[in-house]
Amino acid sequence: MIIFLLKGILRDRSRSLFPIMMVAAGSLLVVLLYSWMNGMFDDLIQTNARFDTGHVKVVTRAYWELRDQTPLDLALLDTARTKQELTRLDPDLIWLERIRFGGLIDVPDEQGQTRAQGTVIGLAVDLLENPETETRLLNIDAAIVQGQVPRRKSEIVISDEFAQRINIRIGDQVTLIGATMYGAMAMTNFRIAGTVRFGIPPLDRGCIIADLADVRQALDMADAATEIVGFSGSMFYDDQAMIRLSERFNKTRLARTDDFEPFMVPLSAQYDLGEFLALVRIFGAIIVSVFGSVMALVLWNSGLMNGIRRYGEIGVRLAMGEPKSTVYRRMLFESLIIGLIGSVIGTLIGLALAYLLEVYGLDFSSTMQQSQIMMSTVLRARVTGWSYLIGFFPGLIAPFLGTALAGIGIYKRQTAQLFKELEV
Repeated sequence: MIIFLLKGILRDRSRSLFPIMMVAAGSLLVVLLYSWMNGMFDDLIQTNARFDTGHVKVVTRAYWELRDQTPLDLALLDTARTKQELTRLDPDLIWLERIRFGGLIDVPDEQGQTRAQGTVIGLAVDLLENPETETRLLNIDAAIVQGQVPRRKSEIVISDEFAQRINIRIGDQVTLIGATMYGAMAMTNFRIAGTVRFGIPPLDRGCIIADLADVRQALDMADAATEIVGFSGSMFYDDQAMIRLSERFNKTRLARTDDFEPFMVPLSAQYDLGEFLALVRIFGAIIVSVFGSVMALVLWNSGLMNGIRRYGEIGVRLAMGEPKSTVYRRMLFESLIIGLIGSVIGTLIGLALAYLLEVYGLDFSSTMQQSQIMMSTVLRARVTGWSYLIGFFPGLIAPFLGTALAGIGIYKRQTAQLFKELEV
């Protein structure tokens, strides 16, 4: 019977072409929208984790209270011992020491007088002793615009936009003016090894990335760091697992009141990211649900109209003695076949477009120049396992329900009315 119905659908385009096109369009848009929302959500997590929060972050309790000020005097001490303890706690995570700092970049002229100055935010990571991990996490190689990643002591990379603004060139020597961990003034010379553009507005406006050992020496922070960040090996963020890990680490220190005691915080507890991510999930679900519901109503109506247009055909079949239940079941089978064909076509096209958006993305840099959100200006889709399935829900259910509702009229047809319609 299925082969018979399939032949009828393929041969009678007036009966099947428009419904299949509608189903395909609905499935395509649902798949594309879901993948797009998924990509935005993933980019938000990954960008914040790599450049700031980690999947978990260890700081002192005092630093956590004043984290917006980045107070170096409240940094972690004896970080080597703390890092060993964290490795024993969860050896599957990657633990990295970092220093987050701010300062003033002074650019001298040929006579050594100040030619230009500008404020920067700095991030010190292990670029010389353990270059592969941090370079991969921060994706520095791909972000390089000019020059190269620092390979020697006292070399830094600086944001390309900032370098152009104060006219810095590769190889220039600049002076970082800031404050040490103990409050004294620090002035240290660095050489520009390269310029970078991450596509993240808060960083591209003015950031420097330096080697951890150089910054420790410059800011008098021997065996100290503002934070130790942890990442899962797969770079997949499991919020519940990170919350449990943080609770387990902090539980052993509940009785201690020292403000310089290490304190672990998961990504979702930093900068209100938990609430923000919850809102993103909710709005994403609402958008996909509303859009899917609208498409389902359109497809439902299509199935309903298709059933109504076929009342004459149904009348002939009933007049010839075909049971009403058989006619009804075959109409439902037809709607499922049409829904399946349309869903497959729409899902394949939607996945192809989603893959293109995943590879190339869409550049929104012109509208996000003043953004303070740690998020890439090139927004990409992300194809997951659900992307292959989500288009089939409205594509199969809606035509089926529309046909089921239209087919109820079959049981209301009377023999006298059938002959009257045939005479006409």
